[in-house]
Amino acid sequence: MAKVEPKAAAAQDRYDLSKLAILVVDDNLHMRRLVRDMLHAFGVGQVHESAEGGAALTILRQTWIDILICDWVMEPVDGFELTRMLRAATDVPNPMLPIIMMTGYTEAHRVLAARDAGITEMLAKPFSAGKLYQRLIATIEYPRAFIRSPRYTGPDRRRFNNPSYEGPDRRAKRTAFRPGA
Repeated sequence: MAKVEPKAAAAQDRYDLSKLAILVVDDNLHMRRLVRDMLHAFGVGQVHESAEGGAALTILRQTWIDILICDWVMEPVDGFELTRMLRAATDVPNPMLPIIMMTGYTEAHRVLAARDAGITEMLAKPFSAGKLYQRLIATIEYPRAFIRSPRYTGPDRRRFNNPSYEGPDRRAKRTAFRPGA
């Protein structure tokens, strides 16, 4: 990720985001432009846009992108599939980039599915500029270790690590929603 310098100022102006390159992927032109305009207002230096996941993957192969912001529901390649393709890609300069998924579908099973696909942050629609900024800054302030294993590639899914925990491993029994399954 591009180096982001903290500033001593109000919350909205705490970071110099001018060196960031962000890709916004949404098939809704109005939403794409709204997010683009918010990012420019935050001071983001480069905002790239794509209307669908396949074209976004082409951009990701050709351009260094620091953060991906994408919608879940798109045609023909949705945000879920884009995430899986990106995490598995060997020809993308930054396959470990943080991904913020925008969605109106926030049921627990869908959030778990997004997490298991390799999403870094979820952003529920409708959202305010403040909520978008919070998710953006969360990817900067709290970077997650990147995991590569035969069954999962993406940011560490554990948000908290309690080394003194001695209870049962509940995560082993949890199953997530799989689109199309």
